[in-house]
Amino acid sequence: MLENIKSPSDLKSLQTKELIALCAQIRDFYIETISKTGGHFAAGLGVVELSVALHYVFDTPHDRVVWDVGHQAYVHKILTGRAKDLATMRTLNGISGFPKRSESEYDTFGTGHASTAISAALGMAIGSQLKGQHLTQHIAVVGDGALTGGLAFEGLNNAGVSNANLLIVLNDNSISIDHAVGALSQNLDAGQQAQARNLTRGIADGRTKRPKTASYFKEKGIKATNLSPKDFFEALNLHYHGPIDGHDLPTLINTLQELKAEKGPRILHIKTVKGKGYLPAEENQVTWHSPGKFDKLTGKIIKPKKSGNEPLKYQEVFGRSLVELAENNSQIVAITPAMPSGSSVNYFMEKFPERAYDVGIAEEHAVTFAAGLATEQMVPFCIIYSTFLQRAYDQVIHDVCLQNLPVVFCIDRAGIVGQDGPTHHGLFDIAYLRIIPNLVVSAAANERELRNLMFTAMQSKQPFAIRYPRGSGELVEWQTPFEPIALGKGQVLHEGENVAVVALGNRVAAAEKAIALSGRNITLVNMRFVKPLDEDLLHHLATNHEAIITVEDGVVTGGMGSAVLEFLARHGYQLKTRLLGFPDEFVPHGSPSELYKLYGVDEIGIAKTINEVI
Repeated sequence: MLENIKSPSDLKSLQTKELIALCAQIRDFYIETISKTGGHFAAGLGVVELSVALHYVFDTPHDRVVWDVGHQAYVHKILTGRAKDLATMRTLNGISGFPKRSESEYDTFGTGHASTAISAALGMAIGSQLKGQHLTQHIAVVGDGALTGGLAFEGLNNAGVSNANLLIVLNDNSISIDHAVGALSQNLDAGQQAQARNLTRGIADGRTKRPKTASYFKEKGIKATNLSPKDFFEALNLHYHGPIDGHDLPTLINTLQELKAEKGPRILHIKTVKGKGYLPAEENQVTWHSPGKFDKLTGKIIKPKKSGNEPLKYQEVFGRSLVELAENNSQIVAITPAMPSGSSVNYFMEKFPERAYDVGIAEEHAVTFAAGLATEQMVPFCIIYSTFLQRAYDQVIHDVCLQNLPVVFCIDRAGIVGQDGPTHHGLFDIAYLRIIPNLVVSAAANERELRNLMFTAMQSKQPFAIRYPRGSGELVEWQTPFEPIALGKGQVLHEGENVAVVALGNRVAAAEKAIALSGRNITLVNMRFVKPLDEDLLHHLATNHEAIITVEDGVVTGGMGSAVLEFLARHGYQLKTRLLGFPDEFVPHGSPSELYKLYGVDEIGIAKTINEVI
């Protein structure tokens, strides 16, 4: 049956029993494909029935469906003519792992970061009204974890005072990547438990019939002794329906059909299980969010073979080093916006639970919360992926740096991240951070340097950013004693002649290999700090060399190379310069090695530039 589904219109002729059978086939196909390709896994399994129901009930793409984040949109892609391309997902030149407007007319809004769908769908709904298209439906599918984001609240607040034709589907599975946190999550659970108790009592004594559709909840208005979801959302003027079982396809279809006939802003609350239909994913939802390749029969995750003494990931080195620092400094606290496992803050949480804070998908709050802690002489380590720090840019400037508060920004996933693509590459942080007064901007060339930068930042008494890449470095023996690094001082790794290669972060190792490959006797510098720049070192390089090549894992425009050029221009130096990094475009998805090669910042590309300059 699945082979005959080329577009959502093919669903319309199917009976309910056939749709249920189709859901089973989709799950089989999904598990089979993702087990071989890797990718986001458990989220999609949780919305198979919802995806089918939405495309069955609504007239997509005329009716607009916006998937928040997009982890869960794989089934949507299967139903919209891309089943044959699913095996190419997240590979170079293959389809994206997220909704992407340029990829399909069914992808009405590009997503990759959480909490965006409500605002986007509301904008679409108002836009349709202004064009006189009052019959177009607009549906935002939002996870309960995404509701911890401030943007989601802003969208809800604005939707409640509009007359927009907007349906918000709250996909409540009590988890995003890690388990959901915060008061809203607790109240959703507590309210539902109380609703369930009241409902069970009513059914038991014959006062209440078992609910089948949204109209039941609308008519009965069941309230909990706790703050119920209905109370919360209807206080925002959103007509609330639910909760209903998001895996009960007939009830889901009937409910959506009823809601389709309603007007104005409304919300449907569904309960789902992340990983539904694949037991290992249901039992360990955090691991199976994005497990990589696996054996679908045994559930064994297939990890690359190791020789025995393999380097740890930078994230693990960071997490373990933070624990070491905190053992000797009781003022250290750790803050993460919903990424404790991904950023290895879970090590700190296990050892110092009273000093660890997962604030949910709330990057802006995370930064200002850290600033508040810093005013009380705490040493806050704020751990945020580079791509998500973009969301808190005003807070970095206004709440931290303007007041010169000693917050340590640990910028995980800096640079190329690979298959997640342009929504997740951390290529802009050097450029957007180095223009901010009072802020130190540094990058670790290896795992030991990461530790020492953390140690230095802890004592610096000013805002301090440390960027480090996704994945593993090259050092097996990384756990050496902490040593301070002189602020704003680079490191000459090899003194040569004629040409100097100035590298930053993980491009230092690539540049070292490139120089060996070129066979040239040239200078290699680990710059370490983009701000403050090591001007003494740059004067030395400009005076004693004919050319400088800069290499960084970030955009060239405004990056470390730009800072070096500004220095050379300011002091009137006239010498050849070449800036290697990423151009003024959004870099596609693909493996890091493929992308470094494509843009000429791998060891072969750097060696080629060295030879060209010479």
